[in-house]
Amino acid sequence: MMSRNSRKSDEEAAATPTSNDYDDDIAKKARDEYALNPIGSGSSGKSSHTKGGHLRLASGSTDIDINDLAAIANRSGEDLENASIDNGDRASITYKVYKRRWFGLVQLTLLNIIVSWDWLTFSPVSQNAAIYYNTDESAINWLSISFMFSFVVIFPLSIYALHWGPKPSIIASAVLILAGNWIRYAGSHSRDGGLYGVVMFGQILTGLAQPFVLSAPTRYSDMWFTNRGRVAATALASLANPFGAAIGQLVVPFMVSGPSDISNAVLYVSIISSVAALPSFFIPAAPPTPPGPSGSTPKATLKDSLRLLKSLEIWLILVPYAVYVGFFNSVSSLLNQIMLPYGFSSDDAGIAGALLIVVGLVASAISSPILDRTKAFLLAIKIAVPVIGLSYLVFIWMPGTRDIAGPYVVLSILGAASFSLVPVALEFLCELGHPMSPEVTSAIAWAGGQLLGGIFIIISDALKADETADPPENMDKALIFTAVVALVTVPLPMSLGLFGRDDKLVMRRVRSDERNRSSSEANGIVDGNGAVGTAI
Repeated sequence: MMSRNSRKSDEEAAATPTSNDYDDDIAKKARDEYALNPIGSGSSGKSSHTKGGHLRLASGSTDIDINDLAAIANRSGEDLENASIDNGDRASITYKVYKRRWFGLVQLTLLNIIVSWDWLTFSPVSQNAAIYYNTDESAINWLSISFMFSFVVIFPLSIYALHWGPKPSIIASAVLILAGNWIRYAGSHSRDGGLYGVVMFGQILTGLAQPFVLSAPTRYSDMWFTNRGRVAATALASLANPFGAAIGQLVVPFMVSGPSDISNAVLYVSIISSVAALPSFFIPAAPPTPPGPSGSTPKATLKDSLRLLKSLEIWLILVPYAVYVGFFNSVSSLLNQIMLPYGFSSDDAGIAGALLIVVGLVASAISSPILDRTKAFLLAIKIAVPVIGLSYLVFIWMPGTRDIAGPYVVLSILGAASFSLVPVALEFLCELGHPMSPEVTSAIAWAGGQLLGGIFIIISDALKADETADPPENMDKALIFTAVVALVTVPLPMSLGLFGRDDKLVMRRVRSDERNRSSSEANGIVDGNGAVGTAI
């Protein structure tokens, strides 16, 4: 055990590292002192090294396995730790969490609420919006579709921004939210009618803002939280997005009683969005020291992260995640049109959409802390996915009952299962992909959901019955399509760990923390928070 008394004078003379000092020190060590060995015995000199806190593979490396890279990252973390203990390096790492992390998390949560409310400003009142903008409901649907497709267009840039930290990404989102909302109001300022083209442009800008914050929670929790709090932190910021949709579903119908009320609704949403976005410029960029060993583990570069996406297990989670997020987006956008033909009101549809989300948020708030402790990610996924598929199947018949209780119950169950799945799937992807940067799998998962959501809305709109059907313009065929695809997707995540591939489901980030914690405990080193870390 290192004696603090024997080095008291040295410690008093040493300054506490700042964020920049810490980054520079890690980069220097990675470049100059801790070059890593070649990958595998047959690498033929193909080596990896860290640079600027990222793992970089040699340009000649082609056959790279994700297990190899994870092992390298773990070894890199151990090398850095051992150097600070054995060599007496004074610029060593202290593992600590900071209260300021909550400011950034709350701001990220607010932005996700607002950007989702922006998305569903018009869909809950599609009939009145169509009259106000002198168009039809299909054109109003395209306001939602364009929002989702905007995500797909810009998400590679959001990955790049998040690779350098959450703050640049959050600021970019805030700027786009401010611009998009006030451009939408410029096209809606008159109570006599609006300019659809101007509103569409503003809607696209708010859509471009979404990937910068929706893909950020896993990156933020990885940077600021320990493995005992990451699932809850990711859940709070990620599920804020559908919570914003719930606000839109519930509040907008009460704002709008006729076409002329659309103008005031857009104004109110713009003001609220502005108030929520402005604090983004003042959040801290990064903690002075990492929260745990995995937080200081060098991450793979973007190029190498993309090469590591060949893992089958990652895709068995990514594909169903994208499908179910896509259906949530399409059902949320079309719920008003699904229920109105059967005699329900816009208020009924708004409450149904709010139940879908609020019950889901409550279920996730209960399950996330439990999963933070137990790490039973795979079990949670295999419970939630069949419930989601069966809920979409049963919902086919719910509007036809003409009894509001049926849709309320089924949508509540669907919300509980769907929302419990979101943070678990995102964190499990980070665990399986470690040391890939968390934003890579997160951004791809959300982009897939937005892309499929837009496609599903287009397909559902095309399957809408005509005015001669019973009831006119019902969406029964769209509900059947949704149920069939949802059920076909169920076997993908259910096959995780089968066929002798259970060894591919190791949670590498948790293992990295536990391995380094055990090593530090053996040396008797604990930080001021009671968490194991290196001495300073």
